[in-house]
Amino acid sequence: MNLPSPETLLYALLVITAILIAIIVVRPSITVSATGKMLAFVSFCVLPVLCGSMAASTHIERSKQTKFCLSCHIMEPYGKSLYVDDPSYIPAAHFQNHRVPPDEACYTCHTDYGLYGGVRAKLGGLRHIYIQYFGTPPRPEDIQLYKPYNNRECLHCHAGARSFETNAVHTAIRDQLTSNEMSCISSGCHDSVHNVKDQSKAKFWTPGQ
Repeated sequence: MNLPSPETLLYALLVITAILIAIIVVRPSITVSATGKMLAFVSFCVLPVLCGSMAASTHIERSKQTKFCLSCHIMEPYGKSLYVDDPSYIPAAHFQNHRVPPDEACYTCHTDYGLYGGVRAKLGGLRHIYIQYFGTPPRPEDIQLYKPYNNRECLHCHAGARSFETNAVHTAIRDQLTSNEMSCISSGCHDSVHNVKDQSKAKFWTPGQ
């Protein structure tokens, strides 16, 4: 049995809420009775809050999708960088080999894993929207992270993995990695990230070929 999607349930709830509110607005006399008052309370207070909560939850889940992140024109070069045919490009290697979920690649690597990490990531996204519509968006090659990339995002998956644990270099500098004293991506080890500035020189992989 196929259950309806969250989006379908949300739309259905919105329609029901709109119908009930319309009925009460057109026929306010029904609120005279106790049952009518209860219906009005549910229609104007309970259902709108429920719709808002479901809409927020649905949007947060949708915004985790790679295609959502890349829907902005300014992010197109970063999406293209996921197909660079060079294993030294860290995002490309992870995306192409499904080391991260390809449908949530951006979110997996660019949100922290604290209790409220997802919320902080979404609040940062609101800043992006503000700059897009009311400020001056930077060029893709000038985009910078708000703070240095935390090794935690790498170790969340790699710590405990055989390929990581049996690497003598990783073992020797484990304390520096876990403390962020030495960065995974800027210490000369894994320093090829998106590299959109040099994208014109890169070769690209085409899925299925």
